[in-house]
Amino acid sequence: MPVLTRDEAQTRAQLIDVHRYTVELDLTRAADPARDTFDSRTVIRFSARTQGDTFVELKPAELRSVTLDGHPLDPTALADNRLALDGLTPGEHELHVDAAMRYSRTGEGMHRFTDPSDGETYLYTQLFMEDVQRVFAAFDQPDLKAVFELTVTAPEQWTVLANGITEHLGAGTWRAAPTPLISTYLVAVAAGPWHSVRTEHRGLPFGIHCRRSLAPYLDADAEEILDITRTCYDRYHEKFDEPYPFDSYDQAFVPEFNAGAMENPGLVTFRDEFIYRSAVTDTERQTRAMVIAHEMAHMWFGDLVTLRWWDDIWLNESFAEYMGFQTIAEATLPQALNSVRAGDTPSTDPWTDFGIARKSWGYDADQRPSTHPVAPDPDAVPDTASAMLNFDGISYAKGASALRQLVAWLGEKDFLTGINTHFARHKFGNATLADFIESLAHATDRDVHAWAEAWLRTTGVDTLTPKVTHTGRTWTLTIDRDGGPDHDTGRPHRIAVGVYDRDLSGAPALVLRERFETDVPATGTETPRDGGRPALIVPNDQDLTYAKIRLDDVSEETALRGLSGVPDALTRAVLWNSLRDMVRDGELQGTTYLEAARTHLPEETDLAIVQGVLTFATVHIADRLTTPGQRPAALAVLDDLCRDLIRRTEDGSNPGLRLTAVRGAIDVATQPAPLQAWLTEGTVPGGPELDPELRWRILTRLAVLDATDETAIAAELERDPSATGQEGAARCRAALPDAAAKRAAWDAMFSSDDLSNYLFTATAQGFWQPEQADLVREYIPRYYEDAVALAARRGPAMAEAAGRHAFPAPFVDPETLHLGERCLRDADPTPALRRKLIDQLDDLARALRVRGSGADPEERVG
Repeated sequence: MPVLTRDEAQTRAQLIDVHRYTVELDLTRAADPARDTFDSRTVIRFSARTQGDTFVELKPAELRSVTLDGHPLDPTALADNRLALDGLTPGEHELHVDAAMRYSRTGEGMHRFTDPSDGETYLYTQLFMEDVQRVFAAFDQPDLKAVFELTVTAPEQWTVLANGITEHLGAGTWRAAPTPLISTYLVAVAAGPWHSVRTEHRGLPFGIHCRRSLAPYLDADAEEILDITRTCYDRYHEKFDEPYPFDSYDQAFVPEFNAGAMENPGLVTFRDEFIYRSAVTDTERQTRAMVIAHEMAHMWFGDLVTLRWWDDIWLNESFAEYMGFQTIAEATLPQALNSVRAGDTPSTDPWTDFGIARKSWGYDADQRPSTHPVAPDPDAVPDTASAMLNFDGISYAKGASALRQLVAWLGEKDFLTGINTHFARHKFGNATLADFIESLAHATDRDVHAWAEAWLRTTGVDTLTPKVTHTGRTWTLTIDRDGGPDHDTGRPHRIAVGVYDRDLSGAPALVLRERFETDVPATGTETPRDGGRPALIVPNDQDLTYAKIRLDDVSEETALRGLSGVPDALTRAVLWNSLRDMVRDGELQGTTYLEAARTHLPEETDLAIVQGVLTFATVHIADRLTTPGQRPAALAVLDDLCRDLIRRTEDGSNPGLRLTAVRGAIDVATQPAPLQAWLTEGTVPGGPELDPELRWRILTRLAVLDATDETAIAAELERDPSATGQEGAARCRAALPDAAAKRAAWDAMFSSDDLSNYLFTATAQGFWQPEQADLVREYIPRYYEDAVALAARRGPAMAEAAGRHAFPAPFVDPETLHLGERCLRDADPTPALRRKLIDQLDDLARALRVRGSGADPEERVG
């Protein structure tokens, strides 16, 4: 299947204007598992500026008929999902297409899901990038915006949702209000027996929707979700001059969704794990609030004003990421979230969560050979396949960090003035990076163009290193900026520096002496300060820039000994990130990080930090960066830490911290008896009671430890026959240390296409376990061969899943690296899989370097 190139898109945009799509979808037999297709009829009204040739995209199961201006075209002329439209004359044209289209189980196109809880079927579209052609015929590129009129026929008892308000005409037929001008990839339909909660805010219909089996859980959180939605809506109307541009705002929580959410105008789709069946922490609730804010920001940046080509995807994602965190940070949140800041419960400022959980995603991506600028050169994104690879930590986390730095440098007032100029100039149209920078430049005297070149057109992570000299009662700080041997960015940084002293009362706390701002140019800067030598100097205090931070020797020792005594959570996040980066760069022993976690996490009051540090310590240090001989000791430290946290939360004051500790204790357990006792009793002594998530988590760990069997897994599935139960059972079965179980799991993943995207992921997550190295080592060479075949057969979403979840990540050895390099060189994996393999192999090479064996320090995988 050919991908659309930028040159092809530019040529087509110069030839035609698209005015209106009229789409009819017949989904009446969707609940019949024997029916693999649905009917799709499309009328496209467009005009040609000059005489010329073009094509329309369509990926049908069967193309029944096509007419252009009343003249039939040969359906057999469809080749590589393109139908040629040759000899167009200047003026108006009308294209009619009648086709049968296939349902999907990979989260692309028209995804079909049958709920195992009650047998109900649900459909939703995910048309991003190039998947509209899986549902209806289209000129599929973002700068050919049009009006869309959709009519959907579905089973009589179903509800149909779309971008505009839908009206039930009877006999199962629904008609959606015509949209304003939007791009093809933003068209959305969701059909099924939805459970809905509806309201109205400022005259606009709001709705939230989920499958019926999740109805009690949605109802429990409906007011919280709607309150967050209303709060974000009001806050954006305070910031933006342009009003919300669509006729309604529906949020559908849909099953087996590949992304976190999708910003379809008027119908945002979310993964339905955001409807919580089990206990979650307040930080996780805050994450859901941030995603709601992120997607609503897209209604302006992405939907009202849309990129012209996919090289500017960062304009969508970086802006929404920044606005999501900033809006949740400054808004008055619903009581359900605000209450966590009032007492002893660990609380999290959204920017602390961003710093500890999101920025590391950007830092890691930016140090791999697959890194790219936030705003890549258009020539670097020649087609849709290459564009899809840029949905990563750089476009999201680094881009949002860059915007936060821009606001710190520019000032929020000028930033918002530029944003509103951008909306006014390009509403319902398309825009580029140059357009965005021009709008910002219109609002300020600062050289935004130079800033953009330094921040958006470069790659790599700068490292800021302080040097301290002191004489008597004065000291001088010099901060050096190092872009690294491969990426000398010349990037300026506006940062805050935190200066801390030990508490003279003898308490373990550190006291803020002062916090001052400074600019760090490429050559470094000297800043003289009064007073004696501080105990701790923190560059990038408050985390306003995007850079790795190193500490001077005195500050490093203070941080390792007294990190929990630093008074501000965001500062502690900066320090933990500095320690994390030092471990990854081989400058700090993983055991030292674990000792710091064991010392300071029991005193930590910010739950996002606890979660972030535990995750890095477990998934990266214990599972990858320590040798097999060192791993038991690492797990023992983490188990002792989690047990300590459980003991400290017995009074019930910190349920989120207790839940986090219980999850951690399960994941690092090396002895099955305590977990078996919890599972038998149905509770952790002192709480919490075991909900489905905890029960499956325990059973998975027991499977790894060879302390359960198929009988117990089947019994648990009977207890919880839900979709997540099905995933839990698949994960447990794949984790069993049994040759037959491993063979069955492998065949399910790679020898058959029966698994949905979620069941494939669950099976892959269970398969590779560090404790089972001898049992599964034979599958490592098979992985590279089978993953390449699967990616070619099942498409980008499954390729991404295979590269992310099915990769043998726990096996840090030169042979795994060598086999992967050979695969990249000789096997020609699809772009989506190639990108994941490059990243995984670079992480593997880094782990080998940290372990002190195997890979040359300068080695790059590509």
